Amino acid sequence: CLWTLTAIIKYILKGEVLPKAGILKKLLAPLDAVLEGFYNSILLHHFDGHHDTSPYSEAANSVISFIDLLEALLASRAELEPPLRCQRILFLKVSYVLNLVSSSIHYLIQKKFIMLLKKCVLFKSREEAKGGSLFLQTPLLHEDMLALSNTVLQVVNLIWLEQISLRGKTSYFGGSETVPGDDPQGGSDQTVVRALSLIVLKALELKFQNSATKAEIK
Repeated sequence: CLWTLTAIIKYILKGEVLPKAGILKKLLAPLDAVLEGFYNSILLHHFDGHHDTSPYSEAANSVISFIDLLEALLASRAELEPPLRCQRILFLKVSYVLNLVSSSIHYLIQKKFIMLLKKCVLFKSREEAKGGSLFLQTPLLHEDMLALSNTVLQVVNLIWLEQISLRGKTSYFGGSETVPGDDPQGGSDQTVVRALSLIVLKALELKFQNSATKAEIK
């Protein structure tokens, strides 16, 4: 069901069908509360046992499918104003994702979540993308971005970053060859390091832009 819904949303976004907003609203509005319930139940699952940490477990498979759906919902947000709750949930309840990222979840799932968070902090409304100005952000997007950045900074201020495992590159797209100069036996996944750095920097930037006093910025 998750895969089917994801495929339909992607088809609508890629197609020439107009108006996309009306079609997306008709599709997603009846599922709004259901999808938030999925978000709560799937992402609150505790990955403690060896079976659950495997990427082939039923729980892990559900999470991977749900990440793909969340990515499609994020992309669809640009087409619908005001957005539905299911298109905002990732911003408003990002703590669920942050907790999973620092848990014992499989590295593949952890990395997919981190790359999804990167897309969140870089997300722009249609008007903002065209005009290139933060002042063109819609009020709800501004509110959601601020909520996300506040939560990110709260966990970073604790020990969240220290809890994240940065695995070495054990596999590569298209084969097992390494980039010249790379150490194939060790080192961190630089894609994840860059994504985490960007997430924290964008959260700080948003906080600075919305801080009233120098003390808050400090």
